[in-house]
Amino acid sequence: MLKPILLVEDDPRDLELTLVALERSQLANEVIIVRDGEAALDYLGRSGEYANRAEGNPAVVLLDLKLPKVNGLEVLQTVRSTEGLRSIPVVMLTSSHEETDVLRSYQLGVNAYVVKPVEFKQFVEAIADLGIFWAVLNEPPPGSLRSARRRHD
Repeated sequence: MLKPILLVEDDPRDLELTLVALERSQLANEVIIVRDGEAALDYLGRSGEYANRAEGNPAVVLLDLKLPKVNGLEVLQTVRSTEGLRSIPVVMLTSSHEETDVLRSYQLGVNAYVVKPVEFKQFVEAIADLGIFWAVLNEPPPGSLRSARRRHD
């Protein structure tokens, strides 16, 4: 069973572009969409409206930096400081080129920092590459469901 991709994006245009790009990459993973940092933390922590969701972590979190309620850096910090969540790959997917944002993201343990390209074709290619990398090519940490399956193949 494929793990879902958690997409945390509040901008409707960027959300639509990201979904189109993921669809074009032909990944079979379900994409869970949340529109703010608080909802992302509820999903990851199985609380609030997500209290009854199935157990397990997403394959990757595609996280916008500038979010309502709880910003992307705060979400990242919570993920990295929470046992059971810290091994989830997190990709900061943002329009910010600010050096302080890049540095802070890496200091907090982001796996990748991707600046959203302005041009649609570049954006689609960037998202497709991310989706394929994190869902198919990335080697998960020992003990995760996918790595356990690989040992038995």
